[in-house]
Amino acid sequence: MIANARRNRFRRVAIGAAVVVAVAGMNGPALWRFGSERYHEYAIDRPEYKASSGHWDFLDVPADFRVNAIHAALLHTGKVLLIAGSGNNQKNFDAKKFESVLWDPKTGNFKKIPTPKDMFCAGHTQLPDGKLLVAGGTKRYEKLEGDVTKAGGLMIVHNEDPDKPITLPAGTRFTGKANGKTFVSKDPVLVERATKVFDRNTGRFLHNTPGLGRIYVEAERSGKAYETGTEDNYRVAGMKGSDARNVYGIAQKLALDKKDFQGIREAYEFDPVAEKYVTVDPMNEARWYPTLTTLKDGRVLALSGLDEIGQIVPGKDEIYDPRTKKWTYTGTERRFPTYPAIFLMSNGKLFYSGSNAGYGPADVGRDPGIWDLGTNTFTKVPGLSDPDRMETSATVMLPPAQDQRFMVIGGGGVGESDKASAKTRLVDLKAADPRFRDGAVLEKGTRYPSASLLPDDTVFVTGGSEDYRGRGGSDILQARTYDPRTGTYKRVADPRVGRNYHSGSLLLPDGRVMIFGSDSLFSDPANTRPGVFEQRIELWTPPYLYRDGGRPELGEGPRRIARGTTGVFRTQQSAAITSAKLIRPSAVTHVTDVDQRTIALTLKKTAGRVELGVPKNRALVPSGWYMLFVTDARGTPSEARWVEVP
Repeated sequence: MIANARRNRFRRVAIGAAVVVAVAGMNGPALWRFGSERYHEYAIDRPEYKASSGHWDFLDVPADFRVNAIHAALLHTGKVLLIAGSGNNQKNFDAKKFESVLWDPKTGNFKKIPTPKDMFCAGHTQLPDGKLLVAGGTKRYEKLEGDVTKAGGLMIVHNEDPDKPITLPAGTRFTGKANGKTFVSKDPVLVERATKVFDRNTGRFLHNTPGLGRIYVEAERSGKAYETGTEDNYRVAGMKGSDARNVYGIAQKLALDKKDFQGIREAYEFDPVAEKYVTVDPMNEARWYPTLTTLKDGRVLALSGLDEIGQIVPGKDEIYDPRTKKWTYTGTERRFPTYPAIFLMSNGKLFYSGSNAGYGPADVGRDPGIWDLGTNTFTKVPGLSDPDRMETSATVMLPPAQDQRFMVIGGGGVGESDKASAKTRLVDLKAADPRFRDGAVLEKGTRYPSASLLPDDTVFVTGGSEDYRGRGGSDILQARTYDPRTGTYKRVADPRVGRNYHSGSLLLPDGRVMIFGSDSLFSDPANTRPGVFEQRIELWTPPYLYRDGGRPELGEGPRRIARGTTGVFRTQQSAAITSAKLIRPSAVTHVTDVDQRTIALTLKKTAGRVELGVPKNRALVPSGWYMLFVTDARGTPSEARWVEVP
């Protein structure tokens, strides 16, 4: 009986297998793919796989709260602010539909935040008091060549009157003295009064230096006939008497060529407790794609970006003081491409890695180096490989920040280039003669990689594409962790969604990583259908949260620890804890995040408690709120506690 049962079972299995083969033959690869996908889902859900490679989940975002998230910042309340502004959507911009959403990872709740201006492509950074500074954004969308119907460009307005400034309203008409063509200003402009110049030795008056104002103008009428080919002087309509002589415009070629995005001056502080934007004084310069970097004293440096007429801001760096809420020029004129990756070093100087998000001349401000803002001296750091493929690369300060080592990941050619780099470049800024060297190599050339520091002192790297904005279906569905101690990458679970332009990632207080955004140029590999902004948000749970034995826990302890002092925290796992660190929360956009850093703390253990020491160096530990993690010997972290360093 047993033998017959075995023969019958073997016969059923054989028949079943034959049926599967037959059906597969009739249905082609579709059934095979279905089976492969089912097996893949089974495999990645196995506990041993999660403990080795982590796991991806989609965040359940209700339809009313799905936005084109361009920017994200982790706040000291533990909530995440997602900023879309107009979300790279001209219709939203025209309708003044500007959006921000607040997400609470603890409760899963979402909240819409009234957004006063188009913060699309603004800059942001964490302030010492825990607020988020947001500055710049979009004044006008770009128009591609062929879509421009009215000739336009930059008009420089001169005021030779030393006694008074002149304000010209939007709609002011400028008529060329030689070409007779009329152009109309799109915005108001203030032109300062002229400056009297005297001979230093005799005191004799020499001449007036005109006050200057920059304004974007468009032809009064459409058509190629209203283009200009050469520089001309322009009379200002409505001017009479001496004003007619003293106030005039000068413009170079005004044409139907491509018009770039234009920036705004507005700045805001987002209050995490009140959960609203608070208006502060505007910047002196309009900026679109600027970088904001916190300095040693807590003030914020704003630099680069496209100005109010769509040209790269010609230096004119400025500093925001959170105490006075005012902006002042630094007096420096250093030029960088937009969204330059500029980090505060432990000696108070600034490091520019060469990473940027594009816009700007290919031969200006591209070299990496160390910048002393006080003396405005810039020392180039040599050895960078693939120097022509630094746009859309990511840069991180490797943990711990005390080591002052940086890693540059991937990147691409200038503009819409199809070039991409697979290289990882490393530099030790504490070396006597800092120089880049190549590190571990990615599998593919990668533009737009996202990189987040993890509490186990590794770096999580995910996403990106091989070509500009994912062109040709080139998104890279891979993720890996980088270990600075061994200098190696380790492949982990693959994400479900491709991420390229307008994407980013940030570490959450519970140790997971949030990945958002992506703005593909096309939605198909043949590049025939326009892309659709990716509104799905993914969460990656690292392997350390799937290990047996649980995670360390930090109990009661101080909410405030001054630099150079210690804080004592209760814990039942003091014997197992091997390290402690502060991680500065992210403020990321366009894979640029100059805020995040990991600072190693001193650790003393006694029964039932740990004593943690914060370094004295203000440039190493800027004032503000930090996530405090402790880890065990396996690298398993606690959930973060929020600690303020005054």
